[in-house]
Amino acid sequence: MANHAEKPEKFPGLHFKRWQHNMFFYLTTLNLVWFLTESTPPATNAEGETETQALSTVDAWKHSEFLCRNYVLNGLVDALYNVYSSIKTSKELWESLEKKYKTEDAGTKNFVVARFLDYKMVDSKTIISQVQELKVILHDIFAKGMTLSETFQVAAMIEKLPHSWVEFKNYLKHKRKEMTIDDLIV
Repeated sequence: MANHAEKPEKFPGLHFKRWQHNMFFYLTTLNLVWFLTESTPPATNAEGETETQALSTVDAWKHSEFLCRNYVLNGLVDALYNVYSSIKTSKELWESLEKKYKTEDAGTKNFVVARFLDYKMVDSKTIISQVQELKVILHDIFAKGMTLSETFQVAAMIEKLPHSWVEFKNYLKHKRKEMTIDDLIV
């Protein structure tokens, strides 16, 4: 009997990469993950295999492929289930979801980068709260699989300090020793 404790929540159309990773793990625990990449085997007899054995192998494959496809479909919210239920194989279903939602992930990457580039600190809020907001944006960037060196992050944070901090910004820029983000915050 399969352990369904790892069953991912239904995919609502957001955070595809996270859902995909969870579904992949779930299908791995059920020993069905390989149906996402494999095509139907030919119904021909392998060397030394009887026709009955060949048909039995194909029937077993079809049954397991059916299970895999339906586990993926049942991992979608009802509206998405209705859209994707006509797709006949697990492989085609998986590829279709990737094509649709990985493209959307690229758009959200652009949005997160724009949030980071547009962010400016102001005098009307505490610096610590603004640094936390910036750290959340950086976390979102890393969560999307993008990387920024710590040196770049420190330099960007210095540049985002409010205009009234111009002398302190210049002081920080002229320091010879590289700082970490924690050093900068302190």
